[in-house]
Amino acid sequence: MSRRFDRLDDVWPAGLGRRLGAMLYDALLVLALWIVIGAAHVAVSRLLWGIPPERIGLGAGQVWSLRVLLAIAALAFFTYFWTRGGMTLGMQAWRLRVQTLDGHAIGRRQSLVRCLVGALGWLPLGLGHLWVLFDGERRSWSDLASGTRLVVLPGRR
Repeated sequence: MSRRFDRLDDVWPAGLGRRLGAMLYDALLVLALWIVIGAAHVAVSRLLWGIPPERIGLGAGQVWSLRVLLAIAALAFFTYFWTRGGMTLGMQAWRLRVQTLDGHAIGRRQSLVRCLVGALGWLPLGLGHLWVLFDGERRSWSDLASGTRLVVLPGRR
């Protein structure tokens, strides 16, 4: 049974500005994670596989293994934070939380759908995220596809 959040009457749908602010914060965190993974990938390529420095990053195996690692890291980052407390670190700074429509913490499947649809939402010139401007309930494509909603939490009193 998933955890039900409290103070559900005090939250309201998140607008585009807060969403983009949290995305920027989280993008910086994911970028830092990717730098560490990239450095580890180079170290493993050099030290364990014995690939010479001039051959690092060449070949489909190296390129695709790094891409897969980066994608898994991003999915793991968001899934971990969203399923545990409904917030990434960027969302905490902007007082945002993702939750089910009835106020519970989201599950892994919903988290993965949010990630994949959120990434695809950037392809048509960001329309998947700009959709909050046109939807009466301020939902993005990832909200609609995953059956979740992004809400603003009240400030501390």
